Amino acid sequence: MGFDVNGTRLLLKAKELGVNFQKTAMIGRQGLHLGEKPLAQNLKDFGHGHIDAKDILSKSKGYSEPFLEILGAKEIHSFDASDYENASKVHDMNRPIPQALTSSYSTVIDGGSLEHIFNFPVAIKNCMELLEVSGHYLGITPTNNFLGHGFYQFSPELYFRIFSENNGFEMVTALFYIDKKHKDDTYSQYFELIDPKELKQRVTLANIKPSYLFIMARKVSEKPIFATPPQQSDYEHISWKKDTAASTEKKQSIFVRGLNKLMPNAFQEKWNNYLTSSDPIGTADKRFFKPFEQ
Repeated sequence: MGFDVNGTRLLLKAKELGVNFQKTAMIGRQGLHLGEKPLAQNLKDFGHGHIDAKDILSKSKGYSEPFLEILGAKEIHSFDASDYENASKVHDMNRPIPQALTSSYSTVIDGGSLEHIFNFPVAIKNCMELLEVSGHYLGITPTNNFLGHGFYQFSPELYFRIFSENNGFEMVTALFYIDKKHKDDTYSQYFELIDPKELKQRVTLANIKPSYLFIMARKVSEKPIFATPPQQSDYEHISWKKDTAASTEKKQSIFVRGLNKLMPNAFQEKWNNYLTSSDPIGTADKRFFKPFEQ
């Protein structure tokens, strides 16, 4: 639970895109999990090369507050169910937040906590209610190959449906990337996801590497959250179903269709296994996973 080489880089990118970190709430007290060299490189890449990465890591004592201060945070609160890591606000996110805390923060960050909270709809609603209008939600969360890590790993469409106009939000960007374990690794390649509602079909993926989502959403108005429960887009728009198979077939290239017809089943299985092991986005349709300009 915390910010590694990718997490720090994505937060720096969020700052560049206009996120106001002045009043920041963290879900769980987030750690800082990277070495001096990658932190220095990330800072340099985003115009903070004058800042001493070693000094930030020394001040942090393993936690992220000094890094968030670089992003402009003046007030930083962390929410946790216990005071084990000295969270500033002891609150179980399975339960609704007190009314006094609503609309209190310019940014709410989940750096890997919500997948561990059983009552996810309440927890994400809390995050949305903590935000003031024009504030941003930033989430770094597991999406694939994290079996047993927490209660959940999340589909991108869940966040597209949550951060919708119905709930007073707009999605700014949703990114996909694979995990890197070593603290001195360089950052990953990021892919921008397209909303299945826009495509009128599901956006799916199979791979074999631990993979994350980065979610950036903005609160545009105060609305009752989940007054109408979100529905997966192809169930909400039943009229798509008749045309789904046909439209998907039309969108496949002639080469792929021909190859599938010629391939023996055993070879098709080997081909899929090769894709899932060698390509970061595995079997995903590359038209729906666009390389993200950093």
